[in-house]
Amino acid sequence: MAKQQGVVASMVALALLLGTFAAIPTGVQSIGVCYGVNGGGLPSAGDVVRLYQSNGINLMRIYFPDADALRALSGTNIGLIMDVPNENLGSIASDPNAAAAWVRDNVQAFPAVSFRYIAVGNEVAGGDTASILPAMRNIDAALADAGLGAVKVSTAVQSGVTQGFPPSAGSFSQGHMGPIAQYLQSTGAPLLANVYPYFSYIGNKAQIDINYALFTSPGTVVQDGGNAYQNLFDALVDTFYSALENAGAGNVGIIVSESGWPSAGGDAATAANAQTYNQNLINHVGQGTPKRPGPIETYIFAMFNEDRKPGAETEKHFGLFNPDQSPAYPISF
Repeated sequence: MAKQQGVVASMVALALLLGTFAAIPTGVQSIGVCYGVNGGGLPSAGDVVRLYQSNGINLMRIYFPDADALRALSGTNIGLIMDVPNENLGSIASDPNAAAAWVRDNVQAFPAVSFRYIAVGNEVAGGDTASILPAMRNIDAALADAGLGAVKVSTAVQSGVTQGFPPSAGSFSQGHMGPIAQYLQSTGAPLLANVYPYFSYIGNKAQIDINYALFTSPGTVVQDGGNAYQNLFDALVDTFYSALENAGAGNVGIIVSESGWPSAGGDAATAANAQTYNQNLINHVGQGTPKRPGPIETYIFAMFNEDRKPGAETEKHFGLFNPDQSPAYPISF
């Protein structure tokens, strides 16, 4: 979920982000939106799914096995990323039977849901990172045993797991990431990256111009060998790609599992900036990055403003829609 990611005061703290909305033509990866439920007065899951459909949004991410959402998604062909919550990683990592039960209850039980990826943890930190890879292996094995091996297993990470500038110098700053990257290469699954130019910008305003963060720079800002960067999003994503290459996992793709900009509650958090960022993101991700041209599957954070989210005030204001389903600001999907 969007959260202040402890971005260091330099461009070195890079993040992954891809956003794609469903108005992108057939043949191009779609835009998804993350569906969080930490708000009062939110619509029913059925109404939420209809709101996705009416806006042409054909990908969703949910952060736990939400039975109401899974029932509402059944038969819709909306592609889904579903998280294994961080608090479940320890038991699933240590017990293959717990992984099998999780898959049985939350995936097999909903055969008409279009599961795409299982995210084993979201921005896991500290000692819990030791559980990520064994939990991924156990969920992978449970899916295979259930005849669901086409559902890929990954984990969602934030920019703090990378270091290096310019993007071609990117590497992983956390020791647990190399083995995870190599495992993803062995399974053919992508890395899920939460990419937030907003947090990079507010963490280092002395060096990052807001236009670079909002996709509105008139020309090249960073020249990295033969690659020219006109926006921070591309630089953050390509830093992830370089980190994967340096970890011996250069064939692993990236899905931007979160990206967005808050419309209120903090520095540079305005409806105008949020509209500019998200609309430009939607318009941009079909092109890919200088390092990896081609569309990137991207999930905007988030569908709704969520007034019960903990943390900084901005956390409550990442929504594209208000709880009454009215747009927080105009966006063309």
